[in-house]
Amino acid sequence: MDLVANLDKWRPYALSVLRIVAALLFLQHGLGKLFGFPEPGPPLTSVILLAGIIETLGSLLLLVGLFTRWAAFIMSGEMAFAYFIAHAPKSFFPAVNGGSGAVLYCFVFLYFVFAGAGPWSVDHAVLKRD
Repeated sequence: MDLVANLDKWRPYALSVLRIVAALLFLQHGLGKLFGFPEPGPPLTSVILLAGIIETLGSLLLLVGLFTRWAAFIMSGEMAFAYFIAHAPKSFFPAVNGGSGAVLYCFVFLYFVFAGAGPWSVDHAVLKRD
């Protein structure tokens, strides 16, 4: 069997795995801000509190694949905002300003806006859409 054709049939499932892993990793940032677990976040201000809520609730929605496109859209915007407010003023280069993670999350979430949740999701199972 052709390798590309074999890999191509697994593409939707790889999308679901990427969504689940990204959600679990991002969830840690929200939990840290709101609950100090697994590591305490920065001191709570209104902006940090809002970020923690978006990160926690958005990650949980992304994790199960419910309203994936909307959650990903909001989280992508949050990461763009975080990059330009917290990282970009330090330096133009993400490797210098510590913003590589924010940029990567921003574009991974933006990808989910267009790609959807994949077959292993509530969106697919219940709402009959990706």
